[in-house]
Amino acid sequence: MSTTQRIPAPPGGERQQDGYRSELRRTLGFRDLVFYGLIFMVPIAPMGIFGGVFQSSGGMVALAYVIGMVAMVFTAASYAQMVQAFPLAGSVYNYAGRGIAPPVGFLAGWAVLLDYLLVPSLLYLIAAVAMHATIPAVPVWAWLVGFVVVNTGVNLLGIRTTARFTTVMLVGQLIVLAIFLVIAVTALLHGRGRGFSFEPLFNPHTFAWPVVFGAVSVAVLSFLGFDGISMLAEENRGGPGQIGRAMAAALGLAGVLFVAQTWVAALLVPDPADLIANGDPDGVAFYDAARVAGGGWLATLCAVATAIAWGIANSLVAQVATSRLLFAMARDRQLPSFLRKVSRRSGVPANAIVLTAFLSIGIGLYMAWRSDGIALLSSLINFGALAAFMVLHIAVVWHYVIRRRSRNLWSHLLVPAVGFAILAYVAINANVAAQRLALLWVGVGGLVLLGLYAAGRRPQLSGLDVQAGERS
Repeated sequence: MSTTQRIPAPPGGERQQDGYRSELRRTLGFRDLVFYGLIFMVPIAPMGIFGGVFQSSGGMVALAYVIGMVAMVFTAASYAQMVQAFPLAGSVYNYAGRGIAPPVGFLAGWAVLLDYLLVPSLLYLIAAVAMHATIPAVPVWAWLVGFVVVNTGVNLLGIRTTARFTTVMLVGQLIVLAIFLVIAVTALLHGRGRGFSFEPLFNPHTFAWPVVFGAVSVAVLSFLGFDGISMLAEENRGGPGQIGRAMAAALGLAGVLFVAQTWVAALLVPDPADLIANGDPDGVAFYDAARVAGGGWLATLCAVATAIAWGIANSLVAQVATSRLLFAMARDRQLPSFLRKVSRRSGVPANAIVLTAFLSIGIGLYMAWRSDGIALLSSLINFGALAAFMVLHIAVVWHYVIRRRSRNLWSHLLVPAVGFAILAYVAINANVAAQRLALLWVGVGGLVLLGLYAAGRRPQLSGLDVQAGERS
């Protein structure tokens, strides 16, 4: 039940500079945040989308990931600036709303909501399809529902339980990746594949900027998740600077792992010309490369590890990020109030977690029924994230340069401007259908915003008079 009286901060909580008293438990350290970012990005994520990136980049799959990492470095720098100013849960929603204006924050939150609502569904669907291919007796829908139930149970136990669970999952992924890299490099040294070359990084015969940036729009999917660290600002016990450092560390580590595995795999692809010409409709290109390196057992190991990583580890932390965004927007009365309830027992937004679970099942089952479900979800998620990131860069310039007259033009003008330009170019070269659907989503958000104004509930980010969060 809502109340306007102030409540004691939970263990580790503190009054924030914008009037919030932290309602979530501050229990996460630097290592927890880095592990969270890595598990969200999934160290072996390129294995699942390798064929698509290889085709769209003309074989320069490593270059696509390098450019994607550079683009995300600029974005991470802008996140670091905004989390210093506003160390609150809600990510781009809070940064745009407080850095520019509440209506802009609402629309930015609405845009990134498309990303966060769809990410868990995509992960569950990819994992369910992969596991069904491995064990055909169990249907896709059963795998999907099973993954959702397991992750929801873990998340409801609290953020510390989630952190411990994801650490174990991360170690498992790194072991699988290490096994692949050792065997693959050994195979190349013994003459398998095409031998060592720089073609995965640069091939003059296929290079073209539109081709490469079109591939980056797909490769960026693997990097989505480093920004999810900012969703844990109110559960971080090391101060706002630690959020920025954790994002940079997670992004750098993931980038190195992505480039290494895709570079080696590209040199082991059995028929590169056919993959570029006909694509990878079954999503097995990486596993075919693994089979060349070490045989069927290595291909199976990589395939099962990818399914578990996407279906449990990655989707687990995606559910965390989505629930925190719903919680932040509900706390500001821009989503239904039941989403702002925080469990007294576990200190997590339980209702938001459960709603995310139901949405994941519904969207996932619908997309499983569509023949183009995975491709459509991937494109929509990428475009939604790119749009939100571009607004983030604008927020940095607006808040620091225009509003505060900052003279730090490197961090507050040049870096966000370059980051915005890179992302804008990637968005222009993205899937046209995704562009249209994403713009339609933003249009719906505009109508919702007008409805809020008409109902006398114009967007306002809570400050000193913030109502205490409900606790169940």
